[in-house]
Amino acid sequence: MPLHRKIASALLVSIALLASGCGGGSGGSSGGGSTPAITSVSVACSPGSINTNQTSTCTQTVAGTGSYSSSVTWSVSPASIGAVSSAGVFTPSGTGTATITATSTEDSSKSGNATVTVAAQSTVTSVSVICTPPAILTTQTSTCTATVQGTGSYSPAVTWAASDGTITSSGVFTPAGTGTATITATSTQDTSKSGTATILVGSPTSNEWTWMGGSSTGDASGVYGTLGAASTTNVPGARAGAASWIDESSNLWLFGGEAYDSTGAWGIVNDLWEFSPTAKTWTWVSGSDTANTSAVSGTPGIYGTLGVASVNNLPGARLDSASWRDSSGNLWLFGGGGYDSAGTNGSLNDLWEYSPATKEWTWVGGSNTANAKGVYGTQGVASTSNVPGARYSAVSWTDSNGVFWLFGGSMYNDLWEFNPIQKTWTWVSGANFQDENGVYGTQGIASTSNFPGSRQDSVSWIDGNGNFWLFGGSGLDSVTSGVGAAVGCLNDLWEFSPTAKTWTWVSGSNFENAAGIYGTQGVVAASNTPGCRESAVSWTDTSSNLWLFGGTGYDSTGTLGELNNLWEFSPTIKEWTWVGGSIKGDASGVYGVIGVAYASNTPGGRASAAKWTDTSGNLWLFGGAGFDSTGTVKGDGVLNDLWRYQP
Repeated sequence: MPLHRKIASALLVSIALLASGCGGGSGGSSGGGSTPAITSVSVACSPGSINTNQTSTCTQTVAGTGSYSSSVTWSVSPASIGAVSSAGVFTPSGTGTATITATSTEDSSKSGNATVTVAAQSTVTSVSVICTPPAILTTQTSTCTATVQGTGSYSPAVTWAASDGTITSSGVFTPAGTGTATITATSTQDTSKSGTATILVGSPTSNEWTWMGGSSTGDASGVYGTLGAASTTNVPGARAGAASWIDESSNLWLFGGEAYDSTGAWGIVNDLWEFSPTAKTWTWVSGSDTANTSAVSGTPGIYGTLGVASVNNLPGARLDSASWRDSSGNLWLFGGGGYDSAGTNGSLNDLWEYSPATKEWTWVGGSNTANAKGVYGTQGVASTSNVPGARYSAVSWTDSNGVFWLFGGSMYNDLWEFNPIQKTWTWVSGANFQDENGVYGTQGIASTSNFPGSRQDSVSWIDGNGNFWLFGGSGLDSVTSGVGAAVGCLNDLWEFSPTAKTWTWVSGSNFENAAGIYGTQGVVAASNTPGCRESAVSWTDTSSNLWLFGGTGYDSTGTLGELNNLWEFSPTIKEWTWVGGSIKGDASGVYGVIGVAYASNTPGGRASAAKWTDTSGNLWLFGGAGFDSTGTVKGDGVLNDLWRYQP
């Protein structure tokens, strides 16, 4: 081929190839870029859990190649739970788990989803608060718990506030002083919702009552448990007229009285109990857990052999006995009203000794039959044949030598001395018959011719100098005399010197039925004097001051009732102080919380309670007949509450 044809052919091929490379063929991209492609769609919704009154905002993330579009369409499944806007805002219309789906508008085969859980609308309806314990001392703390109630997924969180103290975020309250502190818990979700509780804050100082155990309502049955086994659930039944002691270990002892037994029956009992103030437990030690309900006959006492201890011996059921503790720590019991060896009900003059060490009773003296007459012998001369006559509601003392002294009861005014070593009685003073009026002499002047009138249900003390004190009771005053004379309510205070064997009329009236003169609470005054009363209780503190509580008597208005006023008498200045309680009769008890002293606590008005004084000088009170926390006298109106008072 000629050269010029070869050149022309080559040019044509080059032009053809150039035209083909410049997009002239089918299926080529006219712009020179790649085809767009959606690779994935993902969704995130926040928050992932909402209530029906809330919304959740969902955001899509679209990934791909080329110049793809990030736009999506939104949908919800199931549609009954809610709807989602074009902006991805989900609004619920029901509860459950909704699936929110975003689908690419460029490639509908590409989509992503997320779930949103919808709960019912969250509403806080109430906040309540409980603080334990609800009463504390200034040295203690109380832990408070808030309970938040509501609907939906409400928050249980609260903020705490306290008056008269501080409280931590966990609800632990520390008091700043005494009084009533108010604790408030406020919902963090709804600050209009809050709850409160109160905490009584008492002082660890003196002059306050503490409810230590037993029931705050009357006529409670006894819980005996197992004989000889201590338990926090054990408690003597409600009773009046029990005998009481305190042993050398400061344990409290209680015997008999008229009570409710283990079955809830009412009658005279002979159960013996021990209370440990340390462990705060009662132990049923001996006697029966059932009462003698007959007024004529009942379960007989088991006397055994005179002077011989035995585990089988047991005094018969009785009330209003005299009791004391000797220098060896043994407990003694004399007389009362109850059942003898034949089960006959009457007045008793049997003398018993109980050993806490061996847990055995010994019949020491007196008769094992009811209503025995006294053998007085020669006044001032001891004899093994002497013995006081049967009686109930006498008072007693124990001197520093462990000698036992007995006065009156059953309308006698005789004074007796018993020597536990020689086992001899001595008639010391007073008449050897009933219904003798008093010879008062001059107030404040001792005389061998002075003596209190016949009486029963008095109270007694012994001071630091060994002198005996006697107050009130039901009996004969300075003018009432004669066998069978009508008895009155007395408030005379007497002092007896065992050395000089003389009585002194110290204060109070020499006439019956005198009302009380209270003065100002807590202020001693020469004009102050308790009103007349019978069946009160008495203590002597470590400073030899005399304390008087309750009884049946006349209040500040001269009205007869059950009293709960507390008095202190100083033998040094010979003046009374009204310490606490009401000036009116028939006051109900204010119990507070078991184990916590508080200024407003006070036993209700009562008579014939049992009492002790421990080695720390604390005054203890148990039961009696009177008013409970409800302010009423239920049924037989007897109590089994245990109280402690710190002077």
